[in-house]
Amino acid sequence: MIEKLGEVTLNYSFYKEGNCYNEGDEVEEKVLEVVKTTDDYTQVLKSDNRWPILYQLSKQRENIILPMDLKKEDEVLEIGSGMGAVTGALARNCKKVDCIELSKRRSLANAYRNKSYNNIEIFVGNFEDIKLEKQYDVITLIGVLEYAQSYIHSAEPYMDFLKKIHTTLKKGGKLYIAIENKLGMKYFAGCAEDHLGKPFIGIEGYPKDSYAKTFTKSQLISLLKRTGFQDYYFYYPYPDYKLPSIFYSDDYLPDKQFSVSDQNNFDLDRIMLFSEKSAIKSIAKTEEIKILANSFLVEAER
Repeated sequence: MIEKLGEVTLNYSFYKEGNCYNEGDEVEEKVLEVVKTTDDYTQVLKSDNRWPILYQLSKQRENIILPMDLKKEDEVLEIGSGMGAVTGALARNCKKVDCIELSKRRSLANAYRNKSYNNIEIFVGNFEDIKLEKQYDVITLIGVLEYAQSYIHSAEPYMDFLKKIHTTLKKGGKLYIAIENKLGMKYFAGCAEDHLGKPFIGIEGYPKDSYAKTFTKSQLISLLKRTGFQDYYFYYPYPDYKLPSIFYSDDYLPDKQFSVSDQNNFDLDRIMLFSEKSAIKSIAKTEEIKILANSFLVEAER
């Protein structure tokens, strides 16, 4: 089944009814209603300070594409496009954007939000069920890889997910992974782990039944190499990849002027053991910063 909402195409050919990840029915319904009725989210962000509202509606989310090597003729696959916070930015910079999103409600929000773009198609369903008929110049996984074991049904979900992505890229195509760093400095300083909401749980080791898990830098490199990616480059968004305001990289590391303020862990309680800002400044320009960055944006090339 194909549906048009404005200029956006919604493709339900692979959609299966059922539960899927969401941030709460009430808050997601509110976001859907907002994007249906206005393009200006300023008043909503001022009046409702809940983290899901900020995360879904903040324009700052689009900053994550700034380091990406995007060309006007590129065809992009955005896996886990959510409510479309980044989709419009990709559509403005590229020829075509195909989205994959499990949730019908989130897909509708994306379509309403970006209804003026005629180069977006949203496939509603699970990535492993969707039969893609082409390869892409760019594939993005923005806050998606950590959930692979929840929607890739195999003995090695992270490996198998990245293997399929590798074959879905054109030769020379680029994969961008945005994900928290399991060993991020903020977690040592007392911030709760973003997905499970407890301090130190990522550092100490995720429980077997965890629905999400993140990785260290070396673990990500190992995953990439084992799934066919040999060329990779790391960016270090601060304060993190979700609402990035500055990007460092393997060739440009924080110095003594590092001025990103300590974060309050958004909507999660935290322990304040020490200042992350001071700790980063104390190891300015060192290799250790690459290991202790709060999150990563990884560029990997086929």
